[in-house]
Amino acid sequence: MDKPAPSPVMPEIPVSKPRQSREARQQQILDATLRCVRQSGFHGASMSDIAAEAKMSVGVIYRYFENKEAIVEAIVANDLAEMRAKFAEWDQTADEDLLDTLLDTIDFALEHKYGPDNSALALEVLAEAARNPRVAAIVQAADVQERELGRHLCTRLNADCDPQRLDARGEIIGMLFDGMMIRAVSNPHIDRKALALELRDVLRYLFVIR
Repeated sequence: MDKPAPSPVMPEIPVSKPRQSREARQQQILDATLRCVRQSGFHGASMSDIAAEAKMSVGVIYRYFENKEAIVEAIVANDLAEMRAKFAEWDQTADEDLLDTLLDTIDFALEHKYGPDNSALALEVLAEAARNPRVAAIVQAADVQERELGRHLCTRLNADCDPQRLDARGEIIGMLFDGMMIRAVSNPHIDRKALALELRDVLRYLFVIR
């Protein structure tokens, strides 16, 4: 009796990996840029350096960002989006609890501003803005939005205050927090707990205008 013919062996069909979304690719490039910038600065980080760090070709980079300034713009936009999310949380806080809620974020703010990677990156962005008009425009536009968010909070704390005084207080608060990035480089080992206690009193004075 003849044996039945063996069933043909079907070749294995390779399972292709899902393609990364455009957003995931962009974030991969941004993350690579941040690593390059921390090592070489914005001025020293070339598109080929970024491509090598992202493990993709320079041509692929240019599909997502037309130049290095566009990458800077995306980094600043990401930071601004995180800031907007934090301000949105504060918007949900009752007026009578707002001041204490803001002051309770001081420890987090100090840790963030004094983090070596964060301070180095922020200073690199500002240094590039000082010599590159397009980056300066990006930074200044983001600052306008940040000041508008801060003005809204200060208005809630000081409903009948002169707008010029509100803007001046907001500028001083901005000077304090931007200055932390420099102090993080100049004096990285400051006692942050002691600093937070003193800063709490300073900010309480600045937030509430009498």
